Amino acid sequence: MQDMLTSLSTYGYIILFVYTLGGGMVALIAAGILSHLGKMDLGVSIAIAAFSNALGDMLLFYLGRYNKDMIRPYIKNHKRKFAYSCMLMKKQGDKLLFIKKYIYGLKTLIPIAIGFTPSYSVQKFVVINILASIVWALVVGISAYYIGSTFEQISEFLGENSWIMPVFMMSLIGGIYYFLHIATRKKTKGKI
Repeated sequence: MQDMLTSLSTYGYIILFVYTLGGGMVALIAAGILSHLGKMDLGVSIAIAAFSNALGDMLLFYLGRYNKDMIRPYIKNHKRKFAYSCMLMKKQGDKLLFIKKYIYGLKTLIPIAIGFTPSYSVQKFVVINILASIVWALVVGISAYYIGSTFEQISEFLGENSWIMPVFMMSLIGGIYYFLHIATRKKTKGKI
């Protein structure tokens, strides 16, 4: 455990930067907990995560805006989720840029879907995305920092009861898959 913490504190900022390009909530939570343990700096972690997350979303937006033909084969298998993202964007508008930071599975599709929308302003996306990334990094980073002591207690408990974590993770993944499957399935007319 000590070797892992040393490795994370040594390469943690690089790992945090790379991982938060595509979302990275888990990496930011880990950085917040490591900051609580004194292995990383919370302010630097939040700044890196906010910058990296905003940069990643801007890259996805530009891919959707200027390289539609290149990106279409990759979203071909996710047509329903992509259509759901477009529908959410029309319904929720700018609020969705804040909300999507916390929803696994939509983090990458929403910026691409917005990029596919020619009427959405690039400047508006950049400003809202930067604000949303800062808010996301602050909320997740500070929350993780303050639950650091609770995490230590849970870690000790899970060390003694190692069977709980795999069961929890499988339940969580199954729940996320089930939600995304239900939210994006075709609705048939006349059936309940």
